[in-house]
Amino acid sequence: QVQLVESGGGLVQAGGSLRLSCAASRSIFSINAMDWFRQAPGKQREFVARITKGGRTNYADSVKGRFTISRDNAKNTVYLQMNGLKPEDTAVYYCAALGATTTWGQGTQVTVSS
Repeated sequence: QVQLVESGGGLVQAGGSLRLSCAASRSIFSINAMDWFRQAPGKQREFVARITKGGRTNYADSVKGRFTISRDNAKNTVYLQMNGLKPEDTAVYYCAALGATTTWGQGTQVTVSS
């Protein structure tokens, strides 16, 4: 089973940028899709972005035009470039690998100050 480790979170001012990374313990080439989710305090975990094995992407409406998901199969890593950050983007961000089962990372905190 693949293991996932997120990194790149931190504190940033509104309007700023961060790039999150999700490093996998083995090749992600054959994994059907890789997702990013987020969970704000007191809220349910919500979908942010997906990239499929074929490279197709889709995004939550709330992040379209600001966030970009990408994958580097050679590095077994998925990225989430986040631009134009807003205070409402504050959350713990998780990556997930969608295969026969879904595997989650431990999360990385993103805090956007106003």
